[in-house]
Amino acid sequence: MAKITGLGGVFYVTKDPEATRRWYRDVLGIDGDFGPMLRWSEEPCEQPYSLVSHFKDDTYMKPGTAPFMINLRVDDLDGFIADLAARGVEVLDSIAEPYGKFAWLLDPDGVKIELWQQIGNPPDQCEAPA
Repeated sequence: MAKITGLGGVFYVTKDPEATRRWYRDVLGIDGDFGPMLRWSEEPCEQPYSLVSHFKDDTYMKPGTAPFMINLRVDDLDGFIADLAARGVEVLDSIAEPYGKFAWLLDPDGVKIELWQQIGNPPDQCEAPA
């Protein structure tokens, strides 16, 4: 059975995403190509990692009604989507990118949930798998 394996990231709206990213880098010491990246291993090319991503507006959070989105890691996105469908849960959309597979749904309070199955290594330091 497919399952959630961890937190992929927290995405939220801020007035100045670049200034916020600099603060995370300068004050907390975390940085990455897609925002502050929390690595769960000391090895630079090891999986997994989580992101804290900042957005200027709430476009990416739509159709959610909150100014934030929760990204959850899954071990088998296709299996998880099938499990959701069997429970009658609507999946808004899904896509596959070189670095992962994604799907989106809304929780009962209108918070957008992004499901992510990572493919390959962290994008900022490692080569993609051959």
